[in-house]
Amino acid sequence: MENIEALRTKLVERIFSTKNVNFLQAIENLFLSVEPQEHSDKYILSENQKELILLAEEDIKYGRTISDDELRKLDEEWMK
Repeated sequence: MENIEALRTKLVERIFSTKNVNFLQAIENLFLSVEPQEHSDKYILSENQKELILLAEEDIKYGRTISDDELRKLDEEWMK
């Protein structure tokens, strides 16, 4: 596998030499799609995921929880 500097140089040369606007736009879109992941250690949550987290936090706040042991017992009963 090439080292990162050699690969970077090769890609830059190819980008500079192309005249294909669609190709360059596709590369730009690719960079835009990964930028938040590269520059942040935070997860990007969907609205549905955010809503589920809020519901779970509300359950915890109001004591609507069960222990792991209780959950395993319920699972065993359900699987019968």
